[in-house]
Amino acid sequence: MRAVVETVADDALPMYKTPFIRVTEIWVPNEEGTHLVLADGLFSGLDEFERVARETRFAPDEGLPGKAWAAQRPIVLKDLVNSYFRRGAAAAAAGLTCAVAIPVFGDTLKGVLVLFCGDDPDHVGAIELWHASQGSYEMSFVDGYFGTADSLEWAAKHMLFMKGTGLPGETWQRGQPVVFAGLRGTRFLRFEKAEEVGITRTIGIPVHTPAPGDFVLTLLSAQSTPIARRVEIWMPDGAGGLTLTDGFCERAGSLAGASRRVALGEGTIGTAAATGVPAVSGDLERDDPSQAAPSGLETLVALPVHTDGFGVTLAVWYL
Repeated sequence: MRAVVETVADDALPMYKTPFIRVTEIWVPNEEGTHLVLADGLFSGLDEFERVARETRFAPDEGLPGKAWAAQRPIVLKDLVNSYFRRGAAAAAAGLTCAVAIPVFGDTLKGVLVLFCGDDPDHVGAIELWHASQGSYEMSFVDGYFGTADSLEWAAKHMLFMKGTGLPGETWQRGQPVVFAGLRGTRFLRFEKAEEVGITRTIGIPVHTPAPGDFVLTLLSAQSTPIARRVEIWMPDGAGGLTLTDGFCERAGSLAGASRRVALGEGTIGTAAATGVPAVSGDLERDDPSQAAPSGLETLVALPVHTDGFGVTLAVWYL
């Protein structure tokens, strides 16, 4: 187990251009349960945008986090200036053009994870939202952000997925995160379109909410501007902890079989699993020294997936 970690850490991971996700925020209900307040975030040095976020709070249906809270479903917003987004001027000044809000529900709302993307000529990758109506046999495209991958967006808008088919359909069927460390030879049905624009790896995340039907969020990553440099799936092990069961790394490739374990409450990953609240770490050496993150990785995002009968599974990505 230790050898797996050290093999990955032998060399620094490849350098890349500006990452596809620029800013990550975690909004949680206040003590009264009346508003969302900023609990934590990764702001990539965008100090003014962070300052405005920390001075802002949202009632249900107010701003992007509040809209996702009230609607009880993920929301993709591609216009941060001329919309209900309340921090448009700060977003424009920071070069942020799109955001995705992901509400995390257990018995009640645990938090809202918001991911922000920017806009530049080399921005390759995609965030897609898929939905199957209650009782439906097919999952269809709702919305997404594709950077420069226009052909992939066209294909998404013209596809339907049966349960168990393709990345959205397989994630829907399993009810757990699914990763494809490579596309050719997998169940990813759009691999030719993806390869044309440089997409190399994907992750599907089910978003379980009280809203009718089923939602799946898919993150499509390019090596030049990756969604993340490393993605991990952590599953409950039935013994008071979680085990790393799958994932991919831009340095090491597939992490299938790269078993590691953390106890509930241990570090950022264990804390997210124990509380069911999304979590981030901006300094892995300080916050998670026992988890031996691969060299060159400094930040971590942990997104809990609440599933009936299985406890909390985590989708974790490192930047």
